[in-house]
Amino acid sequence: MKRKFWNWIRNETDGERTLVLNGEISDETWYGDEVTPALFRKELDAGTGDITVWINSPGGDVFAAAQIYNMLMEYRGDVTVKVDALAASAASVIAMAGTEVLMSPVGMMMIHNPMTIAIGDSKEMQRAGEMLDEVKESIMNAYEIKTGMGRARISHLMDAESWFNAGKAVELGFADGVLHGEGTEDSVRGTEPEGVMFSRMAVTNSLLSKLVPKETEKRVPVEQLEKRLGLLRH
Repeated sequence: MKRKFWNWIRNETDGERTLVLNGEISDETWYGDEVTPALFRKELDAGTGDITVWINSPGGDVFAAAQIYNMLMEYRGDVTVKVDALAASAASVIAMAGTEVLMSPVGMMMIHNPMTIAIGDSKEMQRAGEMLDEVKESIMNAYEIKTGMGRARISHLMDAESWFNAGKAVELGFADGVLHGEGTEDSVRGTEPEGVMFSRMAVTNSLLSKLVPKETEKRVPVEQLEKRLGLLRH
């Protein structure tokens, strides 16, 4: 039996069920595997009533995330998603299935373009690129449904690999509220802490601008460049 990346917890007092997604989505293959998705659905449908989904994941298999997203969207009860620390990449897609999405005040969400590994000639590379474009369009559907944001803006955010803190996730519509402590939540827009967003593209460009100064600026000594490049490796 393959190691599961999810776990169901049932509160015996009130019967409430909690799904915990912790770690990489699908440590082993899910796409093309009939057992793992069927097991997840069986466990999801093993009970009734509303469920809570806690997410702390860097992402993983986009096809696994897509199936989990669809299963949660089709679930008859309400689905409250709570982002514990991180909902990145494919995990952010699953988060979009929440009837209500709540972020920890110290949590982060990240969206970016899908990636793959391809081997072959130029035709194979072209097909791989076309496949990634289609996958991106499908991911954007989940973000668009949840946020109501235009697809062009969503695409730009994905291109830049965008990271949101709790306030920014709410501001952009990726989340509905911020968790403020045990048993307390604030799901009213406009009352959250100031939103902050940054992108890998912007950070990279900023670092490069410091490493490679403009012609009019003083050149950086070789030893300083080596030191800065050493910092980039960590």
